[in-house]
Amino acid sequence: MKIYSKIFVIIFFVSNALCAVNLEELNLMPYPKSVNLLEGKFRVDENINLQVSKVSERLKKYSDKFLMRLANRTGIFLKNPFAAQANLTHNPNVIFEIDRIGSVKLNEDESYEILISTEKVKISANNDIGAIRAVETLNQLLQSDENGYYFPAVKIIDSPRFPWRGLMIDVSRHFIPVDVIKRNLDGMAAVKLNVLHLHLSDDQGFRVESKIFPKLTEFGSDGDFYSQDQIKEILHYANDLGIRVMPEIDVPSHTTAILTAYPELASLQLDYKIERKWGVMDPTLNPTLDETYEFLDKLFKEMSELFEDEYFHIGGDENNGNQWNANPEIQKFMKENNLQDNHPLQGYFNNRLLTILTKYEKKMVGWDEIFHPSMPTNIVIQSWRGKAALIESAKKGYQTILSNDYYIDLIQPTDFHYLNDPIPADVSLTDDQKKFILGGEATMWSEMISAETMDSRIWPRTAAIAERFWSPGNINDVENMYKRLEYISFLLEEHDLQHIKNYDRMLRRLTNNNDTESLRNLIAVIEPVKFYQRNDLREQTQQTPLTRIIDAATADAKVAREFNKLVDNYLNDNKNSTLKNEILQYLNLWKNNHSEIIEVAKKSPILLEIIPMSENLKNISEIGFEIINSISTNKKIENSQLNSFYMEIEKCKNPIAQTELMIVSGIEKLVKSLIQ
Repeated sequence: MKIYSKIFVIIFFVSNALCAVNLEELNLMPYPKSVNLLEGKFRVDENINLQVSKVSERLKKYSDKFLMRLANRTGIFLKNPFAAQANLTHNPNVIFEIDRIGSVKLNEDESYEILISTEKVKISANNDIGAIRAVETLNQLLQSDENGYYFPAVKIIDSPRFPWRGLMIDVSRHFIPVDVIKRNLDGMAAVKLNVLHLHLSDDQGFRVESKIFPKLTEFGSDGDFYSQDQIKEILHYANDLGIRVMPEIDVPSHTTAILTAYPELASLQLDYKIERKWGVMDPTLNPTLDETYEFLDKLFKEMSELFEDEYFHIGGDENNGNQWNANPEIQKFMKENNLQDNHPLQGYFNNRLLTILTKYEKKMVGWDEIFHPSMPTNIVIQSWRGKAALIESAKKGYQTILSNDYYIDLIQPTDFHYLNDPIPADVSLTDDQKKFILGGEATMWSEMISAETMDSRIWPRTAAIAERFWSPGNINDVENMYKRLEYISFLLEEHDLQHIKNYDRMLRRLTNNNDTESLRNLIAVIEPVKFYQRNDLREQTQQTPLTRIIDAATADAKVAREFNKLVDNYLNDNKNSTLKNEILQYLNLWKNNHSEIIEVAKKSPILLEIIPMSENLKNISEIGFEIINSISTNKKIENSQLNSFYMEIEKCKNPIAQTELMIVSGIEKLVKSLIQ
């Protein structure tokens, strides 16, 4: 879908163009299905009087938090800082009206309506979970003028496009503490995500207490794991937000941590230790042993009783088959059961797990690899390989969720994820087949993150993904998305998310508590390398420090993006002098920044690895400066000099310290403009 070829005429913007408050001023995300601005403003003052129409501890607690956030943002001393239950407040001016208590389950009604007049704010929803979704839209509506704070008069009718809107957090590769999980749950609720998928086991760690098999954490966790009481704490916290929590115990591969405790279940009898490196490993459970299923039956029963959600994820991905191929008994079993290769053998394994999970009233979820003709259609397939696999599964009647191109650990820009639709407009599915696509999940794999950096890798990009899961498919204007996202990123700090806060702390550490301005200027135009290049360029382990420049750099460098856009506008607007001056300001800043970086690095040697990148920024800025002046003065640049420019540009495309210089494309366009 080429979004830039479309004229921005989304219906809800056009229909209200003449209202007193322009809809363009509303920084809502996810954007609601229907927004109609009315005349007037509801003024926020100390007399806010909020009433919840039906007894709901969940909504009461959420409403109290909302009032506290409102007071903190405005500085207003509320006379009634707590929500009142029905019939306890006379003449309330903020009413949350619901019909029933919602259930935290798939396909629960999350629709709502908001009606704001000059006199009253009213939220109406079928249940308290829908009302919670409305509260976040209301929170985003708050505006200010010279007279104070207000909510614009508006009517909003909203409901989600997909029922499954998730975030997967891998707590196995690097353990993530409870408080970090909680604040990210708050962030999820703020953008209407409703599934937290916890990847609890892998080669690098088993992270949940088992009272039946205590050796799992004794030998497979380095002491970093969630007690069952902590899991219950997370589950209770998520329930209050209307968020499901789905566990994943990854089998039959990605099981090194399990096999450190129970090596007798392995396909090869080896001395297993927790894996410290990243990648696809050989250790795999033996699918021919009754003991394997006895173990998993007991473990899954315990985990099923702990995790209340009706869905249970078994992983099932990236089994390279090496151990199965090397075990003569497994090969004999395959021949006796007419299993031609490892894929039907894993189908056999998965069918036995399905029987176990069905016994405990759980529905099986797994990655693409669990798909096999022998599997019944009552499983859910999470597609990481691509849309082709998703569409094929949906055509065969399997429920699916999309994660392909929502891998936020791969450091791709926000617009890439935003324009990735679980059901593209041109998809070859019938309306009935489309219903099998439940939604999607952003995936935060944790090889390269720590508790300090995780928030910055999830947010704010995941807010844009959340909009893709919630909002109508025709809400897809990239420029408008970035404008709204900047404000939403700021609002997410209300939940103690540290994607902005930790950045400054990391810069102070990187400069050894010296001036951070020059480093800030450099990091503003670089990004970490994409996909899995970080490990390819320099091998990482579980003990690798995650405190370097690459860890402070963001996944979507705003300054670089804006500079490249500025160049496009300049070249498309007859070399506009105002745009030229803005470009020159950037180039001058970057030309002069290098000497400052050198001085800071003398006091903080951790920065030495980035000096060549700083020099590249200086050199390429000088090229840009010369090109702009050449265009302005009609001065011809000789071919030999142009060739040297191209050579420098190609050099600047190479990663340094596992980071990339993101203004290269803009400078390259300037050079090419001279020969077009």
